[in-house]
Parts: sequence; structure tokens; C-alpha cells
Amino acid sequence: MSEQRTGKATAELFERVILSRLGAPDPDVLVGPRHGVDVGVVRVANGVAMALTADPVFIVPAYGWERAAWFAVHILASDASTSGLPLRWMAVDLNLPPDITDDELTSLWDAFHRACEGIGVAVVTGHTARYDGCNWPMVGGAVCMASGPEDRFVTPAMARVGDRIVVTKGAAIEATALFAATFPDRLADGVGRDTVEAGDRLFEQMTVVPEATIAREFGVRQAGVTSMHDATEGGVVGGLSEVAAASNVGMRVDLAAIPVRPEVRAICEHTGMDPYTSISEGTLIATVVPQKTEEFVSALTESGVDAADVGEIRPQSDGRVLVTPDGDSALEHPGLDPFWGAFGRWAQEAAGIADAG
Repeated sequence: MSEQRTGKATAELFERVILSRLGAPDPDVLVGPRHGVDVGVVRVANGVAMALTADPVFIVPAYGWERAAWFAVHILASDASTSGLPLRWMAVDLNLPPDITDDELTSLWDAFHRACEGIGVAVVTGHTARYDGCNWPMVGGAVCMASGPEDRFVTPAMARVGDRIVVTKGAAIEATALFAATFPDRLADGVGRDTVEAGDRLFEQMTVVPEATIAREFGVRQAGVTSMHDATEGGVVGGLSEVAAASNVGMRVDLAAIPVRPEVRAICEHTGMDPYTSISEGTLIATVVPQKTEEFVSALTESGVDAADVGEIRPQSDGRVLVTPDGDSALEHPGLDPFWGAFGRWAQEAAGIADAG
């Protein structure tokens, strides 16, 4: 019997099951499905490309409709923005639980609309319904689209030997923010209220739309940023390994150069998560033409986005190396993200406490 697991399909399963069955061939597909690549890209007219990405609509009512809808929108928009093309459209399918009221749906959709409006995305089609068997937080799916010149998109498969590697905001942004937003009181008993509040403030950092927009305006491909990737499951280390695999290159990364905020380190230590391999929506991994790297980091910093140069793209023959205080080690995808196990344990314990009460 095959082992069942939660989270994204493994690279092996994706390769064996999905990539060999992609429907009809089409010459206007410029970038098709590939493990570790955030978007597909198609040609829609001469010289015009569209980047598309699909994800669940992930909504947690406990965060409040405003926050929950903002997060759902930015999960979708972040991947599309890593294409380097301007965000344009979204198609949204809401498969909602039967007990959501009309008033709650109104509040949810009003917040969703405002989040889309805030980043210039128009909702163009979709489906809205209540169904038995549907439940939070996975309540449907959506496609987000970006469009622009065919010679101005980037993907994680476009990193080049010699490029520098830039990471924004630091490790475990999402893991920290979700723990702080979900278990504030219990977490405060272990790490202190100030640390929890700092972690909670990272909630609005769980997006790479701002820095991807800066990258587009700075310049892509030979003009500056050669690839972008959103570090989600597997965290920064997982995202780095995906870029290396997508581009078929080697990589040398200094672990100590990857920023870890004090609140991130404290919450990760308390919950038993490795910050470098924990889910980090909001952390952008960008590869940059070497002579443009310092200028790009300055552009991010001046716009209020923390960023650090953490390593270099090397020839594939050099391997993928993580430089640590204890010596060099292989830079590999960690597999199952430690966030899921830690978050699940805390949720079960919280439910047990509530039942006992």
C-alpha cells in the first residue's frame, strides 16, 4: 500500500502521474507544468504572454473575514507576480460549507473584493455555491493571471550560473504568523506577549506581491532579476532547492546569511519547527545578475522590504551546497514541511483543552 501524506505531491509523484498526462499539445504553451515552477505561461497574441497560476482558496474564518480574505487573495497573487508580469485577472470558485450565512458571505466577498482591488486584480469569472462536505479552510480554487510582453516574464527555470541569490524578509514568515494568529494566548505563555505580537504583525507580510512588483520595475532577465520563486512549503531551503532543480544548476548558499527574525526564531524553537525548512509565504527567492545585485537589494530596502544576498548560482557539477557553522552540507528539499505536524499537534491539544473545559 502506498504511503498517504498531506501537502503538495512529491516531485516523484508529480513527474510520474501529472507530467505525462497534460492533455492536448499546444505550440502557444511557452512554459508548462514543472515541479518548483510557480506559473504556466502561454502566448495569447504576437509578443504578448499570459502567466497563470492555480491554488486552493484558503480561508480561515477565525482570523476575521478581512484578514482571511486578504491572505487568500495574496496566496493566489503571489505566485502569479513571480512571473515578472503585471497582475491582471482572477477566476474564483467558492465551494462553501452549508452553514455560512448570506451576511457572512457578504462580509467575506467584500473583503476579497477589496484585497483584489488593492493590487489591481479584476475578478472576471467564477462560481459560488454552498455544498455538503465542504469545509474551511479549503473552500474552492482560483486562477490568477498576469499579462505582458513575451520577452519580459521569468520563471524559476531561468536562473543562470553566476547569478547571486537574494532572499526577502527571512525564513518561516508564514509559519510564525499563523501560529501567532491562531494560538496567541497559549504561545504567549511560552515566548511572551511581545514576541507573539511581533509574530502576529508578520501576517500582513505573507505576500511577495510588493517585492515582485519592485523586481519588475527594476528590470528582469539581463536587466536584473533572472528568476523569482515564492518560498512556500519546505521554506527557504525548499524554495532554493526548487530553483536549483528547475534551472538544472548548482548552488552555494550561506545559511547564516538567511535572515531569521527574533520572533521567528523564538516561536519556531518553542513549537519545534526548523525555521529554514518551515513554510514561508511572503519570502521571495530571486536570482539576480551579479553586477545588479547590490542595486536590487538597495531598491528593496528603500521600499521597506528587508533583503539579503545569501549565495550564488554555480555550475551543476559544483553541486548544491548549504554552508553552515558546522560545515558544508547538501542543499536538498526537506520533504514534508515541519509546520504541518507542529500546527496539527497544537490544534489537537487546543481541541482537547476546549473539550476538557
